[in-house]
Amino acid sequence: METEVESVKSFVDTLWVIDCAILVFIMQAGFMCVESGLSRHKNSINVALKNAADFGVSVVVFWLFGFGLMFGKSFNGFFGTDLFFFATDVSEYQTYFVFQAMFVATAATIISGAVAERLKFVGYLVMTVFATGIIYPIVGHWAWSSSYLGEAMNKGWLAAIGFVDFAGSTIVHSVGGWIALSGVLILGPRIGKYSEANKGKFTGSSFPLAVLGTLILWFGWFGFNGGSNGGMDEAVPLILINTFLSAAFGLLTSLIISFLVFKKPDPFYVILGPLAGLVSITAACNSVNSIVAIIIGIIGTIIAIIVNELLEKKEIDDVVGAVPVHLAAGVWGTIAVGIFSNLETLGTGLTRIEQIKVQIIGVVVIGAFSFISSYVFFRVLNYFYPLRVSPIHEELGLNIAEHGAVSVEHDLISILDKQSKSGDLKVRGPQDPFTAGGVIGLYYNKLMSKLEQSETEKNKWRDRISKEVNLAVKVQENFLPKRNLDNFPVSGINIPAREVSGDFFSFYPHNESIYFIIADVAGKGIHAGMVMAKASTLFEIMSKDKVDPDEMMFHMNNDLYQTKTAGMFVTSILGEYNLLTDEIRWVNAGHQPAIIRQKSGNYSEFNSSSTPLGVIKHKDKSVYKLEKTKLNDGRFYVFTDGLSESLNDKGEEIGIEGSIKIIENNFNSDLKKQLRDVTTETINTAQNNSLSDDLTLVAIGK
Repeated sequence: METEVESVKSFVDTLWVIDCAILVFIMQAGFMCVESGLSRHKNSINVALKNAADFGVSVVVFWLFGFGLMFGKSFNGFFGTDLFFFATDVSEYQTYFVFQAMFVATAATIISGAVAERLKFVGYLVMTVFATGIIYPIVGHWAWSSSYLGEAMNKGWLAAIGFVDFAGSTIVHSVGGWIALSGVLILGPRIGKYSEANKGKFTGSSFPLAVLGTLILWFGWFGFNGGSNGGMDEAVPLILINTFLSAAFGLLTSLIISFLVFKKPDPFYVILGPLAGLVSITAACNSVNSIVAIIIGIIGTIIAIIVNELLEKKEIDDVVGAVPVHLAAGVWGTIAVGIFSNLETLGTGLTRIEQIKVQIIGVVVIGAFSFISSYVFFRVLNYFYPLRVSPIHEELGLNIAEHGAVSVEHDLISILDKQSKSGDLKVRGPQDPFTAGGVIGLYYNKLMSKLEQSETEKNKWRDRISKEVNLAVKVQENFLPKRNLDNFPVSGINIPAREVSGDFFSFYPHNESIYFIIADVAGKGIHAGMVMAKASTLFEIMSKDKVDPDEMMFHMNNDLYQTKTAGMFVTSILGEYNLLTDEIRWVNAGHQPAIIRQKSGNYSEFNSSSTPLGVIKHKDKSVYKLEKTKLNDGRFYVFTDGLSESLNDKGEEIGIEGSIKIIENNFNSDLKKQLRDVTTETINTAQNNSLSDDLTLVAIGK
């Protein structure tokens, strides 16, 4: 009879753990919904695919060597040394492997949401292999190796000193959070995320989808915590009710704080609250009563909200709040084991103070190992294989850039790319009068038709040579401002020394302000013109989203550093002028000094303290000093060295002082006329009445 009872109990325990493993697997769908819903629409497909891919990758890696490192025969309590390529005929062992494989997948998918919208797909898979194949199994061995079917002789060193993490507040959640934190620190924030003009614009594609994901996670968490018991016994009901109550009170806490802070129920807080409560109770759900579980959930939610606001203040861009929820709440939940748990249930033989000390040791050691090892690995990987997508791809969206999602805009870009590689002028883009991309394609096709017709009238040799030059000139002319700027007190002029200029200027107007840029690419001709085109495109993309000048200069520098030819660089001044306040702010990257003519007629120079664009890759935007002042009816002038290095009648360069003199000599209430007169005088005094360098001027002021 006893044998039959034990057999039935074994079957029930196995069935319970298998059912819980299925519930944990369902959590993968919950994570996908949360992360896709909190990401912008243009990146939702990318985030969803990462959640699917990391599950497959993590399970394969865990089968190959992760399970062995975590549960194999221990090497001094630090890592396992066997059970690689896991295989067994024992059903209990098989069940345990399936359940633990679901856990490693959870740790992996925590990372994807934090680094969403700017991480390359392949780079993320490499990060997943390292996180789930090395970091997670090793720290798991420290604390959980003794739980492998009760093999107490195989204890990890943390388990040996009494560290307890019942279902993974630290081993799963804070480990994933630490790795996510290292990733977001290396990648940096999304372009424009913390610009003043973009407050409230970086919202998710679907909060209903994110809330659905939260409810799926809540449902799956019963398996996450319940299955960690290893079987069905009288402890399971307490585990489940503690899990449920901690999440419920976490939700209520976040709602109350939301009403107090925002005077309304903030959608993100509604998602953050229950998840923080669930993570917080995971370590102690079997060893505390329900009242304590509620307290743990409430405190964990408050900590997660505080950490979330701190990250926002420090401009650390965690898209889905993985660090506040999984890292911060996970750390709290693990320490709470020592503070609140029933010591007899823990069975470590430690006093309350000793248990708290051991819990803190575990949190600190696991956190340090997870963060430092992942940060070093990601930093080295990023050096050899840049993890972040280009600014253009980030603005376009990873759905298209990484996966080729179908859209008119994508089709048009594909056609343009194909045409740029093949040189075939017969290729035409998609036309659709009801979409922005289709309208662009319509007019682009008209342009290409006329260009093809004119080119066929010439002979083959001249066609091959002049086609590239003419097309480059036309494209470059399109980069010059064509918008109606009559309502803005701005003007610019560009006189190329050759067919294609290495200088350029541009304006991007908004209702109350206008962005401007002037730049000089080292060298002349088509080569410089192509670099100019890249810089102009970056300016257009980021000006559209009102990115701050210093952040814009930072991203332009790093992108040009990656793509331009060695030895080339770009000097530039870019900024923003506000019509309402008459304030102008700008950044100078190795360019000629900006000049301000005061209403009194006096001139002030503002020199650059930063290196030109493309010389060196920078880590943050602080290298670019943001200047700002009110014009007070004065005028702001910037120009390239085509003016300052022009020669006077004695054959000497006129320099900055000579440039100011020409500007003053031709001062006029009409900005456009003044710039025309300045260029005319410069050309007339040059030898052979021709420029030796491109000449570009921009003026701003009433």
